[in-house]
Amino acid sequence: MLQKLSPQQIQLMKLLQVPTAVLEQRIKEELEANPALDEGEQHDDPYDTLSGDNDDAPGEDNQSEDTFELDDYINEYIEDDPGSYALKGESYADEEEKTIPIAVENSFHDYLDQQLGMLNLGDETQELIARQIIGSIDEDGYLRREPAAIIDDLIFSQNIFTTEEEVLRLLAEIQKFDPAGVGARDLQECLLIQMKQKLDAAVESDSPDEDIYRYAVDVIANHFESFSKKHFDKLQKQFGIDEEDLKQTIHEILKLNPKPASGYTSSNNATIQYVVPDFLIFNRDGELELTLNSRNAPDLRINDQYVDMLKTFKSHQGSAGKKEKEAVMFIKQKIDSAKWFIDAIRQRQDTMYRTMYTIMQYQYDYFMTGDAKKLKPMILKDIADITGLDISTVSRVVSSKFVQTEFGTKRLKEFFSESMQTQSGEEVSTLEVKKILKDIIDAEDKRKPYSDEQLKDMLQEKGYNIARRTVAKYREQLNLPVARLRKEL
Repeated sequence: MLQKLSPQQIQLMKLLQVPTAVLEQRIKEELEANPALDEGEQHDDPYDTLSGDNDDAPGEDNQSEDTFELDDYINEYIEDDPGSYALKGESYADEEEKTIPIAVENSFHDYLDQQLGMLNLGDETQELIARQIIGSIDEDGYLRREPAAIIDDLIFSQNIFTTEEEVLRLLAEIQKFDPAGVGARDLQECLLIQMKQKLDAAVESDSPDEDIYRYAVDVIANHFESFSKKHFDKLQKQFGIDEEDLKQTIHEILKLNPKPASGYTSSNNATIQYVVPDFLIFNRDGELELTLNSRNAPDLRINDQYVDMLKTFKSHQGSAGKKEKEAVMFIKQKIDSAKWFIDAIRQRQDTMYRTMYTIMQYQYDYFMTGDAKKLKPMILKDIADITGLDISTVSRVVSSKFVQTEFGTKRLKEFFSESMQTQSGEEVSTLEVKKILKDIIDAEDKRKPYSDEQLKDMLQEKGYNIARRTVAKYREQLNLPVARLRKEL
């Protein structure tokens, strides 16, 4: 049997997926779309004057069926609807309105244009070509477009005909700009530009690091693949240097910036995302206290003008014409829509609080200590069974939501994990296993990092039944490379 969802249920499901950071915008959209919905506290109950009997109203015999239905609707609405929506109480955290200052700054490309002005270019055409090259440099500082594509851009946009040699000549000038490495076409060229600049400065100042810089330039220019794959033994034999010099050479390369433009942001294209917690958990003298972010409790009500329209219709039902009845039907539609939205917001808050409270109780030891090893295995079904909510509802609550704790702001998804059985038969969270795996890798000797097989043996010694392929999967989920790529001198 196919179950149909009511408009209210659809509204609620959509709102449950919306994080607090987006909720304000969603409410703003609803306020703009529905004039019957208003923002602000309700100072009194405007429906008291409409409730009860109206002696002046005409009898039922003189009413049409539509008028009778509208009369019932008005009376039911007046009796049942609270008229206001201000749920901020002890369950909602107070939050001061804070204005985020707007930083006014030059963009990365503005900075390059300023340096271009200091070049002594031959004519205006060369300046236009150089500006086209600068405009083609991406937000990381790389030139991703081929010279042929830049030539085509100049023909179509500026009606300028040039050659690949001219583009490369001007690119070489731009690659001398600050920050070092700007205008490179790949990582190898980016590091090589930076290292050559350091070598030139060392030669000019007669620095004792000149030999190390020469080795570094040679490694980047001629042995980049061996460097990338960390074949240090091979590099040491090729250069005929001792381990300490090779270590210093590698260290100098690792100090270079793979993204030259990372220190510069453009207010036009840089997207800064702020995490707004949906829940807050505090430890109050050994007791956990859960609150919803105050932004989850907006003050919403039915617009006063629409209430006045209902009053007017109530007192003039007998003389109301077709247009007046159509207007009241429109008002009814808008008020119903506003009621559904207000009710969906209320249900959203209740569902979110119930779900997060259950998670907090389930992972009580973690929220008291912040120790990731105390996280218990927990899946969506566990929370659904306790709350009585559907698994899909719990999933919507958990999706894209954050909780602020004394140990940092966490994604709700971080508290969910499968279970793994230890050799003693105890069930533990896979998060605990990942934490121990990370601790082992962090503490390993980087000269001889552990293989996945060795990591498997070490975890089994600690009592965890785990296969090598599972170790590899957890390591990848932790964004940790294989042993060969973790190797250091």
